[in-house]
Amino acid sequence: QVQLVESGGGLVQAGGSLRLSCAASGRTFSSYAMGWFRQAPGKEREFVAAISRSLGYTYYADSVKGRFTISRDNAKNTVYLQMNSLKAEDTAVYYCAAKEVWARVSETTVYDYWGQGTQVTVSS
Repeated sequence: QVQLVESGGGLVQAGGSLRLSCAASGRTFSSYAMGWFRQAPGKEREFVAAISRSLGYTYYADSVKGRFTISRDNAKNTVYLQMNSLKAEDTAVYYCAAKEVWARVSETTVYDYWGQGTQVTVSS
């Protein structure tokens, strides 16, 4: 079992920045690829970014490429999402998720563990 807790969400003006954190506990954090997803009101949950277990491979949704950066610190059991140049359309609840295999990382159905989410609101 892995428990995931997100933090760092809040209200920010368009063009601003936020850094989300996801702290993991339970089984060895470095055994899991990590992903960030988001869900806006009335919309399906969508992929944002993912990072591999230890080699640092990353993958981003086109909508955030160049603005968001995913990273991880395996010593701190934490994955981060640095969000810059935020837009109103980035407003959503952001979730982190964990899976063992670096494959199909943009698909919500293949992740084994999920956090409760943190709200990000971008005002225009």
